[in-house]
Amino acid sequence: MVFAKKWGNSIGIILPKDTVKSQGIKEGDDMVVSVFKRGNLEDVFGKLKTEMTGQEFKNLARKGWKSSSDEA
Repeated sequence: MVFAKKWGNSIGIILPKDTVKSQGIKEGDDMVVSVFKRGNLEDVFGKLKTEMTGQEFKNLARKGWKSSSDEA
């Protein structure tokens, strides 16, 4: 896991010690970084406004699906 931290007027990333060691990263090394922000499902779907319990919601989502436990 990589963390972002304010550094002056910028944002810096902090690499865990184990990652630095295993990759042999040293200060001044050139690197290529791909950035993927961890998503939040509420941003995609909004907040679920229902009186339904979590189990009831899962049962509704599974309605009509067969699973290996259904075959026993």
